[in-house]
Amino acid sequence: MDDTGGTDRSFPVALAEVAGVDFYDDHYLTVDEDGDEDHRFDFEPNPYFESAEWTTRMFRSWTGNREADGDAYLVFGQDGAGGRAMIWRARPGLPLADQPVVFLGSEGECGVVAGNLSDFLWVLADGYGPSEAALADELPSAPDEPLTRVAERHATTPRRTAREIVTGARAEFPTFEEDIHALCR
Repeated sequence: MDDTGGTDRSFPVALAEVAGVDFYDDHYLTVDEDGDEDHRFDFEPNPYFESAEWTTRMFRSWTGNREADGDAYLVFGQDGAGGRAMIWRARPGLPLADQPVVFLGSEGECGVVAGNLSDFLWVLADGYGPSEAALADELPSAPDEPLTRVAERHATTPRRTAREIVTGARAEFPTFEEDIHALCR
């Protein structure tokens, strides 16, 4: 992983590569029994972090708290409903690659996706976007070949299933949802 710590906002090479994956091509398209098309991933990655100012406005709007700031968050993508995927700088002094990935949904839902960027790459490789990983109770493996190749190039943690990664991250940050909702007005 290519990153430095502190207040660095350098976009990680691994996330730039994820942003280069076409999540709308036929590989990610599924058709349900009624013949309706749907995309397997509900994830639209950015090739950059949203600005600090934009993130603070978004965070204040999400919480309804004009005093809240988004300084601890680096937004790098969204789902189709407007929920946001972000790195949460929860571990002061550690590089961005060692920070957890979280999700804030458009309807007030939120959750921890992975304990670090490397594990997030494995969550994607196992077939889950940030919203699905943060909010789902069941995470059966559905490996994705292009995202597995990205993870194999950049991940520094061993390959595990999305279920194992999300379960571990939720255990490590058990009060994330409660703490976020405590900021809401």
